[in-house]
Amino acid sequence: MIRITLPDGSSREFEPGVTGREIAQSISQGLAREAVGIFVNDQPYDLSRPIDRDAHIRIVTFADEEGKAIFWHSSAHLMAEAIEALYPGTKFGIGPPIEHGFYYDMDIAGGHMLTPEDLEAIEKKMTELAKQDNAFERIPISWEEAVAYFREKGDEYKLELLEDFKDREITFYRQGNFTDLCRGTHIPSTGRVRALKLLSVSSAYWRGDIRRKQLQRVYGITFPKKSMLDEHLHMLEEAKKRDHRKIGRDLELFMFTPEIGQGLPVWLPKGAMLRETLVELLRREQRRRGYYPVVTPHIGNLDLYRTSGHYPYYSESQFTPITLEENEEYLLKPMNCPHHCQIYASKPRSYRDLPLRLAEFGTVYRYEKSGQLNGLTRVRGLTQDDAHLFVRPDQVHEELHGVLDLVQFVLSVVDFHDFKVRLSFRDPEDKSKYVGDDELWEQAEQALQDVAEAHGLNYTIGIGEAAFYGPKIDFMVRDAIGREWQLGTVQLDYNLPNRFDLEYTGADGQKHRPVMIHRAPFGSLERFIGVLIEHFAGNFPFWLAPVQAVVLPLSENYIDYGRKVTQKLQAAGFRVELDERNEKLGYKIREAELQKIPYMLIVGEKEQATGAASLRVHGKGDRGMRSIEEVIVEFNDLNDLDKVAQAANDRAKSAGMAGDEDDEMAIEHAVPDARE
Repeated sequence: MIRITLPDGSSREFEPGVTGREIAQSISQGLAREAVGIFVNDQPYDLSRPIDRDAHIRIVTFADEEGKAIFWHSSAHLMAEAIEALYPGTKFGIGPPIEHGFYYDMDIAGGHMLTPEDLEAIEKKMTELAKQDNAFERIPISWEEAVAYFREKGDEYKLELLEDFKDREITFYRQGNFTDLCRGTHIPSTGRVRALKLLSVSSAYWRGDIRRKQLQRVYGITFPKKSMLDEHLHMLEEAKKRDHRKIGRDLELFMFTPEIGQGLPVWLPKGAMLRETLVELLRREQRRRGYYPVVTPHIGNLDLYRTSGHYPYYSESQFTPITLEENEEYLLKPMNCPHHCQIYASKPRSYRDLPLRLAEFGTVYRYEKSGQLNGLTRVRGLTQDDAHLFVRPDQVHEELHGVLDLVQFVLSVVDFHDFKVRLSFRDPEDKSKYVGDDELWEQAEQALQDVAEAHGLNYTIGIGEAAFYGPKIDFMVRDAIGREWQLGTVQLDYNLPNRFDLEYTGADGQKHRPVMIHRAPFGSLERFIGVLIEHFAGNFPFWLAPVQAVVLPLSENYIDYGRKVTQKLQAAGFRVELDERNEKLGYKIREAELQKIPYMLIVGEKEQATGAASLRVHGKGDRGMRSIEEVIVEFNDLNDLDKVAQAANDRAKSAGMAGDEDDEMAIEHAVPDARE
């Protein structure tokens, strides 16, 4: 008998050769129906694969992230089977699961270019094949046999992949009439796919190399229930409305132009104001928490990054080094941390000097391929809200708690309450991607896990997701329509202080090595703002809005009074504009609504006579007449970020993490003022 240990710590005995499906059935029939795969000692197995030794197991369903990956990987095979049936002779590249769905790169027989009508035909064929409920069969095979199979088939793409797999176990997977080179894991059978949609076709160079052949990449998504597909398609429609690229253009926040360069955003006045508001939010909190601001250059000596390990570990994502006549080599700054290490090393440090918290809004540069660029969320020039804390080993836990408090405060202020935490650890099976010895890595990973538990974070562990120099805590935020984004990050690093030979003198008079904490609550300003635009659909809260209020004179007779109101509010520190155009009030109101300005202050004869303004709130309508002093009090409350954070936390608790009704998208058609 073999002993199988379940996730809750309990164990059961089974005959050797028991399968995941049989284990699931022994737990409950419901689990057996929902299960899509099993992890055996942290390795993914098909539910039909025999287990022949003692093991810790975890059965996954579509509700789990790993379960979705298995489901969508199998769906890519189902799509490939349908395409091969409709276009015999098609050659296939790779077909992985992605965050939402899957894709497959393929060389369609006869050079046929797929059309929307073709996608409908492929969907129909996929549905037909799914209903056949063909089992996914895992077939171990020798490398030589695999090469012979694809050579006979004439698929040069699979043959090229096999050249990289000579020292690896080779497996095929077969379902129905389709056989593919694949390491797995797969769902039990095609019948699990009950709802599907092919979303788009794009082009992709084979293996991402622009010198290679351009293949067709077909994207799709599938679900075990039709209701899930309907919900996802609704989310996609909502996402189109919230596209930050369109909203950013409509609200004049930022621009891209080929004359400046792809992936290099230009911040327009309103966008720069929004960006500076976020920067000031974090600067204020950093001052409160004992951070020191620093500024470092946009380039650095290449040897600096060789010492840190960023070059060559990240060399594929960096711009080509700059070589000067004097044989000096420089690199556009890929990270701020090596520069901050130099600041630490610039003078002797004592144990009394620590923790030393250095913070910088530092612009860094990454080489992203043009096909990977995506508005603000994937750029080549980005500004990180970077800080590095140099601490004694006995201060690690306390400082990590402080950093986590800061990250959670920032997320609260912007109303991000639905988030998950991932502890990103190194892959112990592939240590070549990381620097440092095992003891330091184990120490760092254990420290992060201890702090996460003490902080009450509900976390998962992501193997292989660590930075090359240390493990990290990643915050995976879910936006208003349910999409997940990785934003803030906290990293614990015992390795860079070693690589830069950083020291401090301890209370014992001896030299000691500090520990580094890397921290970025926003991640990058560009990505964070892109996500915020879509989260709020451009309807920013008052404190964050580039223009917080606009003064609307009822006619040109009240422009002078409107100017006085505007100046008084600006003097009080608010971002207010005056609309002096000779247009009807209803038109001005509609323009302000379309620009998503939180407040409109209408001024006419009554308001001028009493030193007041009639308030109108974006998307909600009239709020009545208020004195300017009352308006200032209300605006000050809305600008108080401590109150904003507390109110957001209270809303999240009362709504069970659901969104507030007041956050719904504002109406775009305004009812004109009755006095027009």
